[in-house]
Amino acid sequence: MSVAPAPVVDVRSLYVRFGEVDAVRGIGFSVPAGSATALLGRNGAGKSTTMRVLAGVIPPTGGLVTVAGHDVRTEPLVVKRLTGYCPDVGGLVPRATPWEHLQLAARLRRLTGWEERARELLERFDLGAAAHRVTAGFSHGMGRRMSVVLAAFHQPQVLLLDEPFDGVDPLGVEATMEVIADARAAGAAVLVSTHLRELAVQACQDAIVLRGGSAVAALPAARMTGEEGAGVYRELLD
Repeated sequence: MSVAPAPVVDVRSLYVRFGEVDAVRGIGFSVPAGSATALLGRNGAGKSTTMRVLAGVIPPTGGLVTVAGHDVRTEPLVVKRLTGYCPDVGGLVPRATPWEHLQLAARLRRLTGWEERARELLERFDLGAAAHRVTAGFSHGMGRRMSVVLAAFHQPQVLLLDEPFDGVDPLGVEATMEVIADARAAGAAVLVSTHLRELAVQACQDAIVLRGGSAVAALPAARMTGEEGAGVYRELLD
């Protein structure tokens, strides 16, 4: 009898409290290697907070969260090395260019021969012409695309994309879909947080629906396609 491999991302009874507010209330899910899962829900549902915990940015208040077997509470630096994280807002240095961002990332992660991949990603996301412009002048969509580039740059074992489609044009959406597919093909676990149901369904195989910090459903993403899927989603959010 074969034994199922351990999930790359494993979240069990996660709680996150800010003061008197429970931002995340006991959610649990797992993401295996080579798979993409969507976190869906309205603003304030707990999606971004969950992503920040997985990225090692904030500690959980309760529960157990592991990334490739490493506890995010006790091994945050290891977790950060294993993940590529596109935050929902910010993440870019206004006075630095895209090329400088990538150069710094390569140095911090001790990457060699990184220049070709950097150029390929910038061209894929239509940022090649802006490679040496400071990001302070970027539009919101350009900033989102650059954040995805930085998250995927080092080909992480876990790719965390928080609202990667927000304000992004069709070319950027297509490039992001390609990055997700490439990561899965390389055996990475991918987690995409978004409020855009249709794009989540295209990008992911599974979906976790959050409401008020709690998980109200875990289902195949295909269950939420088309008008029937829109109805399912609305019912889960009501």
